[in-house]
Amino acid sequence: MGKVKDKIGNGLCHVYLIILSVIALFPLVWVILSSVKSDGELTSDPTRFLPKSFTFDNFIHVIDDLKFATNIGNSLIIALATTIIAIVISCMSAYGIVRFFPRLGNIMSKALVATYLFPPILLAIPYSLVMATLGLTNTRLGLVIVYLSFSVPYAVWMLVGFFKTVPIGIEEAARVDGANKFTCFIKIVLPLVAPGIVATGIYTFINAWNEFLYALILINNTKKMTVAVALRSLSGAEILDWGDMMAASVLVVIPSIIFFFIIQNKITGGLSEGSVK
Repeated sequence: MGKVKDKIGNGLCHVYLIILSVIALFPLVWVILSSVKSDGELTSDPTRFLPKSFTFDNFIHVIDDLKFATNIGNSLIIALATTIIAIVISCMSAYGIVRFFPRLGNIMSKALVATYLFPPILLAIPYSLVMATLGLTNTRLGLVIVYLSFSVPYAVWMLVGFFKTVPIGIEEAARVDGANKFTCFIKIVLPLVAPGIVATGIYTFINAWNEFLYALILINNTKKMTVAVALRSLSGAEILDWGDMMAASVLVVIPSIIFFFIIQNKITGGLSEGSVK
């Protein structure tokens, strides 16, 4: 009798999760299908789910005529650079806080999180003045520096909790076997906290990819414009072309999804690698 109840309970849980998955995926699927519809179909029957005929004219127009591929390249460069630099700095900082300055580190990590108390719009003018003084306005480097000022504090605070879960005995055993501190950090500790690094990387990448305010303020060159600003410029046109909007939205969303699928295996794969080494 107990097994029957368990099977019924598991079945209801699966049905519930399937329903939630369908609800979550429906907007994305609808946007993708709308992006391959013709302009006439979108305006005449916008609520139709499946297109009568598939066409990639919207994508061709967005990429070739509107130069959206350039905006995607800009966002990829900025988001990847921000993610890589933030992860490298945050890993070393969090490890140093946990292993070498535990008491001071707790105060530092709380102070870092306090930076998120300030709304982004409040720092828009100071950042603009600093970037103008440094000559970094209208440059990708300036935008990366601004993003790092927000990403690194949160990433350090987030990774400190993961580094605290690593038993110091594993490092001591590696030191007995002849490994130095750098080797312990690279080959022992980092694989153990790989899930935290991946989660932090996803958060940092998506934030940098979707950021709009500072990209709009600091960059006014269309050749260096990010996808968030370029997508907003489409919706601000006098005549809104829904086909272009849907195609551009798909191009904005897809890189984030691909990035997540590429590194999602690291979330579970890194748990045991460090202890084996």
